[in-house]
Amino acid sequence: MRVTPTEIPEVLLVEPKVFGDARGFFFESWNERSFAQAGINARFVQDNHSRSQRGVLRGLHYQIEQPQGKLVRVTAGEIFDVAVDLRRHSPTFGRSASLVLSAERKSMLWIPPGFAHGFCVLSEAAEVLYKATDYWAPQFERSVAWNDPDLAITWPLEGAMPILSAKDAAGIAFRNAEVFP
Repeated sequence: MRVTPTEIPEVLLVEPKVFGDARGFFFESWNERSFAQAGINARFVQDNHSRSQRGVLRGLHYQIEQPQGKLVRVTAGEIFDVAVDLRRHSPTFGRSASLVLSAERKSMLWIPPGFAHGFCVLSEAAEVLYKATDYWAPQFERSVAWNDPDLAITWPLEGAMPILSAKDAAGIAFRNAEVFP
């Protein structure tokens, strides 16, 4: 597999070696030893799987306690994926890394703890699967506004308003968000 740092060095694009022939394809989406050799030392405790239609935007989510590292991949369709650095003492605090993930390309994004995460669906529908390093803890879950002007994320929405959950529509301003030390 090939691992490439994004504009935030700790957020990594993971491109697995895919073996394909007339029957289909095979690849390892997780191998603890291989990922550790690539610098991703994670213990996953939960897998999450979502399906969303075109125009749905989920995020920007994080847990202020029990922060989750996430290994994100798309199993159907295509998304624009975003990670925002919420580590106050990081040189990339408040900056985001973003890229397109698709089932066709089979690439993954490693987002370490200390980041908010969100995505919008670019295809007719998309299924997103992500492994998490800690359990979901709703009492610690927070949401930063997807369209916060201080973050200046260029979502590929082509002028349309995204489809949001009530929680995501009520996301708070980055400047007021609880962040990590």
